[in-house]
Amino acid sequence: MGRGDKKTKKGKIFRASFGKSRLAKKTKHSKFIVKAAS
Repeated sequence: MGRGDKKTKKGKIFRASFGKSRLAKKTKHSKFIVKAAS
């Protein structure tokens, strides 16, 4: 439970990633962002 934990919100912010605990803001270019990140 902390920055190293990728399942928590703090861990997601630390890794600059998104998921269930840290939802990304929905935009028109969200698909492009997902493809670029993966």
